[in-house]
Amino acid sequence: MNVADAMTPRDDVVTVELPGTRDDILEYIQERAFSSVPVVKPGDDGEQYRGLVSRDDLIEHPEEDQLAMLMRDVPTTTTAATVREVAALMHREGTRRVPVVEDGRLEGIITVTDVVRAIADGEEDGDTEVGELAREDVNTTYAETPLTVAEREISYANVPYTVVLGDDAEMAGMLTEVDVIEVARVVEGEADTGDSIADDDDDWKWESIKAVGARYLPTRNVEIPAAPTREFMTSDVVTVTKRRTAREVAQTMLTNDIEQVPLVSGDSLVGIVRDVDLLAGLSDE
Repeated sequence: MNVADAMTPRDDVVTVELPGTRDDILEYIQERAFSSVPVVKPGDDGEQYRGLVSRDDLIEHPEEDQLAMLMRDVPTTTTAATVREVAALMHREGTRRVPVVEDGRLEGIITVTDVVRAIADGEEDGDTEVGELAREDVNTTYAETPLTVAEREISYANVPYTVVLGDDAEMAGMLTEVDVIEVARVVEGEADTGDSIADDDDDWKWESIKAVGARYLPTRNVEIPAAPTREFMTSDVVTVTKRRTAREVAQTMLTNDIEQVPLVSGDSLVGIVRDVDLLAGLSDE
């Protein structure tokens, strides 16, 4: 199966144009919960692809306003490449979205979910048992942990989830980055600028404007509820066993709109299967 058959075509891809500012992309990153957005530049010879701006880029460079300085180069592919080749690229580079570029033009974008769908539909091999693909190291947190702390645990573990454990260390639920985003609140306010707007130690500073003199300027911060994680987790957790195939798990992920599934043996949690692990199964062949 080729990328052209699995990708989201250009007409359906949200982009931002150069020249532009961070405000042009904040709506997509904050309000629509996009993880990244491609950047293009119109010209006499048509639109040209220039790069990608991600949520991490905005957070890591709060003082930068211009898209040209925020965007970064990421691996690209072509419509003629195979889905298996892209799966290997995603796994090797640790990226979830790969722009599809031909002669400098953005033709579309292919994501981890697109590859998982190809596996689920039988377009790519999915016969490997997930016991061979699952990870034994599982990110966990306690059900009574404040959500603010659980979010930091997710961030430090560099994974998009945490399995929530109850008082007896049994699996009580699942918390994902999406769950946190859904209850996060963007706060507009004013702050004494000093050297910079908002507290530079604030983990949730999404946007700041470089100070000029002793003025008050608008800031954007994200507030996370400090209530126990159990109030925000999904308690009805979908699980799988190690004998399930990659295709069956891919179908389960798509049906339930999830990116990871706990691996269980009886009542015991023994691992985790993420969507990127299904890609690893393809890229290893």
